[in-house]
Parts: sequence; C-alpha cells; structure tokens
Amino acid sequence: MDDKHMQIGEVAARTELSLRTIRHYEETGLVIPSARSQGGFRLYTEADIARLMVIRRMKPLGFTLDEMRDLLDATERLDSNEPTDTGEREALLERIRTYEQAAAQKIEDLRVQLARAEDFAVTLRARLGTARHQQSAPA
Repeated sequence: MDDKHMQIGEVAARTELSLRTIRHYEETGLVIPSARSQGGFRLYTEADIARLMVIRRMKPLGFTLDEMRDLLDATERLDSNEPTDTGEREALLERIRTYEQAAAQKIEDLRVQLARAEDFAVTLRARLGTARHQQSAPA
C-alpha cells in the first residue's frame, strides 16, 4: 500500500467518525474511497478525509445528506481545474454563500438554545439550593 492511501480504520481515527458512519456515507454516495487494496479494503486519500470533515461539520448543524452532497459538489467544481465561465463560477459561489449563511443562522439558533439550557440549569441549581437550605433550617 502506498503512503498516500489510508485504510478505513486510520480514516475513522483521524475524522473521529465510526467505521459504520464512514461506510454509510459511502453507501449514500457522499464519500467514495479513492481506491481498493488488492485484498478489497477501502483506501482513502487526504481529499477523502477533507470531504468527510466537511460532512462531519455539517451534520450537527442539521444539514441533510442532499445538502451535504450539493455543497460538496459546488466546492469540488469550484476547486477543479476544469475551466468554468464567469456565470457558472458565480452560481457556484452563490451556492456556497447560501450554505455559509444557513450555517451562521443554525449556529445562532444553537447559541440561543444553549443560553436557554444554561438558564434552565441555573434555575434548577437555585431550586436545589433553596430546598437544601429549607431542609437544614431548624423547625
């Protein structure tokens, strides 16, 4: 096996994704191993890892598999050496901008959720403190 290819176990360790998750992304067509070993093992490259990292970052924000596929397609086409006309390039950039804006909104929504969860935890701690104080007070 040459140095630029990694087996799925190393990819899982580097991406912090399970083998099952990586295989699922392969089944859905999001990431296809760049090669197979003579023994049939999946072999991945740095580019495959980069794709998996994009997916890993999109998943907790609630992006769908189709949205992930669309963004990956747009970024790959933009980064490819194939010539694109100005209109196509601008359309690809606009697709990426749309995902950036959606990610920013999802992050803001998560910040609001986190603030509410923290407020809730403070309320519960205060309630427990009050209950402890009442329990320890003489009758």
